[in-house]
Amino acid sequence: METPRHTVPRHTWLDKTTAVVWVIFCFELGVFLLVFPWLDYWENSFFSNLGFLGQGWEKIWDSPWFRGAVSGIGVVNLFISVVEVFRLRRFAPPPERSPEPVEE
Repeated sequence: METPRHTVPRHTWLDKTTAVVWVIFCFELGVFLLVFPWLDYWENSFFSNLGFLGQGWEKIWDSPWFRGAVSGIGVVNLFISVVEVFRLRRFAPPPERSPEPVEE
């Protein structure tokens, strides 16, 4: 009885392109979330002026703790992008194996 050979999954160009776009998206979102809370634009953004959330919203929005939490989410996104870059190796062709010598 012959054992089945390991089949190598075939990846299409769409799989590869989607993976690269995901890495770029995570990286850009991470950089944005890491930097934007500490810029002057943060205090004048759309979300800082949401009146229906109450008066306490502006205090929370301008709090360094909240800004740090948003920056922390940015760090997580940067970490995801780095991990996904290393996972791109799954699209590389497997290394060629040399045939095993047959003993007679």
